[in-house]
Amino acid sequence: MNATPTAGPTTAGPTTAQSVWLVAEREIGSKLRSKAFIISFAILFVGALALVLWGGFTAQNTSGTPVAVTSEAQQYVADVPGVDVTDAASDAEARELVSAGEVDAAIVGDSASPTGFTVVAESSPPTNLLLSLSQLPTVELLDPDAGSDALGFVAAIGFGVVFLMAASLFGGTIAQSVVEEKQTRVVELLISAIPVRSLLAGKVIGNTILAMGEILILVAIAVVGLTVTGQSELLQGLGAPIAWFAVFFFFGFVLLATLFAAAASMVSRQEDIGSTTTPLTMLIMAPYFLVIFFYENPVVLGIMSYVPFSAPVGMPMRMFLGEAQWWEPLLSLAILIATCLGAIVVAAKIYENSLLRMGARVKLSEALSR
Repeated sequence: MNATPTAGPTTAGPTTAQSVWLVAEREIGSKLRSKAFIISFAILFVGALALVLWGGFTAQNTSGTPVAVTSEAQQYVADVPGVDVTDAASDAEARELVSAGEVDAAIVGDSASPTGFTVVAESSPPTNLLLSLSQLPTVELLDPDAGSDALGFVAAIGFGVVFLMAASLFGGTIAQSVVEEKQTRVVELLISAIPVRSLLAGKVIGNTILAMGEILILVAIAVVGLTVTGQSELLQGLGAPIAWFAVFFFFGFVLLATLFAAAASMVSRQEDIGSTTTPLTMLIMAPYFLVIFFYENPVVLGIMSYVPFSAPVGMPMRMFLGEAQWWEPLLSLAILIATCLGAIVVAAKIYENSLLRMGARVKLSEALSR
């Protein structure tokens, strides 16, 4: 009598969560072992430290801000540090002192202002003065088309550079990783063990962890740099904008990372990456140039703060300048999250339909139609 053969033990595959984390660990490990990644981060680290120290010392050099103050506004600057007060007999005299360049700003009584006073400046109010006041005052500019605010310019460069460097660095590495796996056919082995969407999720999560780690390190640099230069008041003023920048960057990067992975999956050679990722690169570069050239333009910054690809730069910048209402960051973040979810759905479909197609570039219409 023949014995009935028994089935051997079966080995269960990894769960979805395990698959995603295995890919994320692989992405993180490969980046940390890359000399190019370490060198590029070191350059960004040194550049950020230099920028923070320069901004801190710039503010420090102007900490004794010459200000004309009328008798009605004396009470509002009595305990404000870093202010060199010049008494003015009237509002007109205070404005004349500002126009003549004898003081950087004037503080005059204003019953129509919620704070009871108004800051008068020639072209832009001294940011360190506004940060020193207990309440954000009404601002009146005598000549808004002239001059610029050095601290505002430093903040614009800071937010713009960090967003540009981090998003382009990690977005580019995701694209290169996807194409390299296709070109070497490693992807065929990967998707035989884990689902395609788990592969995409792992890549996005791994690079997001690295990108957010870089952001947190840069935030620490800003805190230490401003503390060393004695700019605790400036640090307090930057606290909320920096925190919001980190939140906006998180969702903005997830949005860009999924799109970079999808765009890269449409080609099979490293030299063809630019043909599908160039539009995304332009979307990263645009906020950098816009925030630097238009950091004093409230209309441009207002538009940037609600466009998902530029909101991580535009909204924190408006908060630093005191132009955003309390509800605006919440509305902008909701728009960004909704856009991010929609992009994930579209990118996952493109990724699934294009990942195993070799040879010629996959057309977008084909990647979305299947």
